[in-house]
Amino acid sequence: MEANRTMTAVSPQSLIAMYETAATIRRFEQRAIEQYRLGNIRGYLHPYLGEEGIATGSIAALRPDDYIVSTHRGHGHALAKGHDPRRMMAELFGKETGYCRGRGGSMHVASRSVRNLGANGIVAGGLGIADGAALAIKQRGGSEVVVAFCSDGSSANGMWHESLNLAAIWDLPVIFVLENNQYAVSTPIRDSARIERLSDRAAGYGMPGVTVDGNDAVLVHQAMQEPLRRARAGEGPSLIECMTFRHGGHHVNDPGLYLPADELEHWKAHDPLIVLRDRLAQAGVDAAAITEVDERVERLIEESVEFATSSANPSVDEFLAEVAS
Repeated sequence: MEANRTMTAVSPQSLIAMYETAATIRRFEQRAIEQYRLGNIRGYLHPYLGEEGIATGSIAALRPDDYIVSTHRGHGHALAKGHDPRRMMAELFGKETGYCRGRGGSMHVASRSVRNLGANGIVAGGLGIADGAALAIKQRGGSEVVVAFCSDGSSANGMWHESLNLAAIWDLPVIFVLENNQYAVSTPIRDSARIERLSDRAAGYGMPGVTVDGNDAVLVHQAMQEPLRRARAGEGPSLIECMTFRHGGHHVNDPGLYLPADELEHWKAHDPLIVLRDRLAQAGVDAAAITEVDERVERLIEESVEFATSSANPSVDEFLAEVAS
């Protein structure tokens, strides 16, 4: 089913906070791409450009003690959950000051302190981890919730189906947030699924499923409310499909020539930051306040690049000792 578009009131302060989160993700990704081109970031880099509304809206609905499990396209999730962009950038640079001391890089950022159980380079690989964390919460009688981010491509993976089924039969406090950017690398979802909404698959596991406009952080935030209530009440998992579209190829070296120009133009006109700016204007927030946020974000991301650049590389001897142990 499609989520009800009747919007619960969101305060101007909350809208500003959401906009700052989304803007931070956007500028972080743009600068990360720049630094990758300069050779300061190695390996793969999967930008979250165009999908900022999902991480922003969903994580804004969480408590600080709730958990997330991320994906290979996970910078936005980490930043929305409270990771310091300086240490994030340092991790991408492979520096000692990064969250994983430079060992994880772009696809494996994690932090127990902010309850991010980790990004995962394996498609659908994090969902079993999410179920395990949720089972631990249930066994000790906790009220925390685990949000497991996944993709349209992951929904054809056996781990995805097994994880949803297990969460359902054990009534685990998990919310599966499916980021449907409509392309699994270069394969359009219309060529790999015969249903219009992937959220319809939730019914097969006996859990609620809804589809929402993922480029509208407020609608995503609203869609989280009932799944969060259910999970905290012991009523089990839910699936939220967030429709979106990435602004380029699958990774930074993929030119994305398979993306139809008209589709890309349509979705860029419905950019998550544009949507949030429109909501801010409707809420009476003046342009000067938005400019102030943009300037603050720009300073923070510039500091992040400077911090990463000036940070020390990991010790080679210590690294070799870790590998040998």
